Amino acid sequence: MEEVSRAGIMVLISGVGVGILFGFVLQRGRYCMNSAFRDVIFVNDYTLMRSYCLALVVAIVGANLLEDFGFLGDDGLRRQSFNIIANIVGGYLFGLGIVMAGGCGSGIIYRIGEGYTSAIVGTLGFATSLLATYNGPLKPVMQYLKSFKVSIGQGEDAVTNPALWDLVGGASVKWVVIGVLAVVLLTVVWKGNPLKATARKGFAWPLTGLLLGGVLVLAIWASYFWGGQARGLSAAGPTSEAFLAVTMANSMAKFDPMFDFWGIFTATWSALYIFGIPLGAYLSAKGLNEFKWQAPPAQELVRVFLGSLIMGFGAATAGGCTIGHALTGVSSLALSSIVATVFMILGNWTMVYFTFIKPMQDE
Repeated sequence: MEEVSRAGIMVLISGVGVGILFGFVLQRGRYCMNSAFRDVIFVNDYTLMRSYCLALVVAIVGANLLEDFGFLGDDGLRRQSFNIIANIVGGYLFGLGIVMAGGCGSGIIYRIGEGYTSAIVGTLGFATSLLATYNGPLKPVMQYLKSFKVSIGQGEDAVTNPALWDLVGGASVKWVVIGVLAVVLLTVVWKGNPLKATARKGFAWPLTGLLLGGVLVLAIWASYFWGGQARGLSAAGPTSEAFLAVTMANSMAKFDPMFDFWGIFTATWSALYIFGIPLGAYLSAKGLNEFKWQAPPAQELVRVFLGSLIMGFGAATAGGCTIGHALTGVSSLALSSIVATVFMILGNWTMVYFTFIKPMQDE
């Protein structure tokens, strides 16, 4: 952790402001990674998946342009080391948990702004499990799973935080890989007739995808410029840091700079945007007359809480959630994030099958 410094007002404004934008887009676009993955296998609907693919194109191109033009300092994009077992196990468990919880990390947080009390329960369970894994009794398990690391190359040339292009020739073919991947993703997007897409209320899926990608690129730059590290968007580490900032007045981050806000509390830039997400969703929901406090049955609350506990351990172990890996991490084309995302999808599909599809087949 870097030394705590006194924060300027722009640190607060930029952090919360990015969170507001993110929450507004999520609510207005009815977007959640859980739904995007689930709908493919459950109702054969690729709408949100196409929105995700479009967001990825914007994010991959935008993030790597920021890096290559030097807007992110010497460290550039923060690609994670390839902890293959942790990425697989954590990603799969996170995929299972989001189905039980009824939303991914950012999904349950933004639904607080719509008035879902189950989302409050889910967020509390998510934060509790994250802290138990980062700092508590589950930490040894996480550390053991993360001890299995894979590098590309040998000796001094070995890359410990490899990107996709490191498999096919290294940085010299970076933009060739990005170009090929962009064509593949845009082919999937184009099959959904994006120019004809409409929505009764809120944003149509192509606009949602473009805005999600744009907000991520903004967050990557803003987290570096005001927050000290190009962290982008995530709902795992920042949620635990936001929870600690509220309960302990100190985010206790290990790697990211923390800022002292008038001696009242210290927090990372990323913790600040967590506070902005439900606020942005609330503003959007109020604008659409969709805000309403909703209290589900106790049985659903128990399921949501248990799912959120699994989510927290999975996210901490995998090194991120769906937003942290499937959007921010994949925008850098880090192998760790690509593998984690694949297993998040597989975990999601496994739980969808046993929770929804199989019971329908047995009737």
